[in-house]
Parts: sequence; C-alpha cells; structure tokens
Amino acid sequence: MNESKISVRYARALFQSAVEKEMLDKVNRDMVFIAEICTVPEVKELLGSPVIRPAVKKDLLHNIFEKDIEKITMSLVDLVVKNGRESFLPAITRVFRSNAMKHKGITECLLTTAVKVDEGITKQIREIIASAFRTKVDLKEVIDSEIIGGFILRVEDNFIDASIRNKLRKIKKELIGRGTSVF
Repeated sequence: MNESKISVRYARALFQSAVEKEMLDKVNRDMVFIAEICTVPEVKELLGSPVIRPAVKKDLLHNIFEKDIEKITMSLVDLVVKNGRESFLPAITRVFRSNAMKHKGITECLLTTAVKVDEGITKQIREIIASAFRTKVDLKEVIDSEIIGGFILRVEDNFIDASIRNKLRKIKKELIGRGTSVF
C-alpha cells in the first residue's frame, strides 16, 4: 500500500469520528500541534526508527502528547503505532487538516513573492480567489527572493508562476532550442 493511501485512510477515519462527535475544531488543533511536534528532529527520528520497540514509542508519544490533545486524537496515535505506521503521522496530519478546511469551505492558498506585498493587494487577491472558487480563502504568504520578482500563486491544484525567474528560464530554454549561445 502506498503512503498516500495509508495517510488518507487514517485521516479519513479520524475526520469522520471527529465530525460525528462534534469535535472537529478540537481535533484539528490537535493535528496542527502534532504536525509541529513531528518537525522536531528527535521526534522525526523516533517515528522513523525501526529499532525502537512499539511499546517504547507509544510511551514516549504519550509523554509528548497526552496532556495536550484529545483522547480521540491520542487513540489515533496509539493505533498508528500499534500498526507500525507511525512514520506516516506527519502525512496523516496534513490530510486531516486539508479535509477539515474543505469541510469548513476554506481553501488554502499560497502566494510566493520576492518582497512583502502590500496588504491592499493581498486583500484583492483574496477577493479574486474567493469569487473565482466560491470559497473562503486562507492565504499564506511566503517571501522567496530567488524568484527575483513577480509572484507564484497556488490555489488547490491550480498553479500560476508569473515569477521573473520562470520567465528567464523560459527565455533561456527558447534560446537554447534555437541553438543560440546563452551566456
């Protein structure tokens, strides 16, 4: 079974339980917390280690999470460890959070620019996306000076790369295709 199927199945099961028990917001917060903790190098090593026994992993994860997350979420962590799927925990959190956002009618978008964008422009971008996709918008902004200028916008599976870096790459490819010497 591939990684995405495993993550989707566990996330879907937890999502359905959370909705049934009217705990979606609480469990979503838990999943955000778990995702953050899973970025810690020692936790990554714990999750990926085939040497550490499942009982030890379970105890360690209980020490890390038990006080801060709901019982339903902790039961997912226990199940994942019991089935030897703990390395999929970060992916499970991503899938769950995506499902929760869709359930709430919110679309996550990512705007990458070379410099900080004026708040008025980001407001206009949010409004355009909300209108085009008929959704609420959660716009995350990333600054990446390597794109030189312009922007890269990702909305669901849609991707617009209007960066200067991309335009230069296209020009270079076109010149090479013509056999013209480049630089």
